[in-house]
Amino acid sequence: MVEVNVPKKIRTYCPKCKKHQIHTVTLYKVGKRRALAKGERRHQREKKGYGGQKYPLQKEFSKTTKKQTLKLKCKVCGYTRHKEGIRLRKLVIA
Repeated sequence: MVEVNVPKKIRTYCPKCKKHQIHTVTLYKVGKRRALAKGERRHQREKKGYGGQKYPLQKEFSKTTKKQTLKLKCKVCGYTRHKEGIRLRKLVIA
């Protein structure tokens, strides 16, 4: 579980084309959290005033790795889908 090499292009099934096509592989990154989103507003309201946090803040993280999600984009139709990855320390797209 040290380093995993993933090719830049993978030939895999595209649900939109309904057949195997070549896909470009990139690493999925989480976007910025929106302060005006409904859940974010609710969370801020729950935290406000006396009583503090609604659920305990995580002090210590037990896992040493994260699940890396791959973003597959079809070269033919441009359809993008996510592929749930495996737990690993380092992912290299080569």
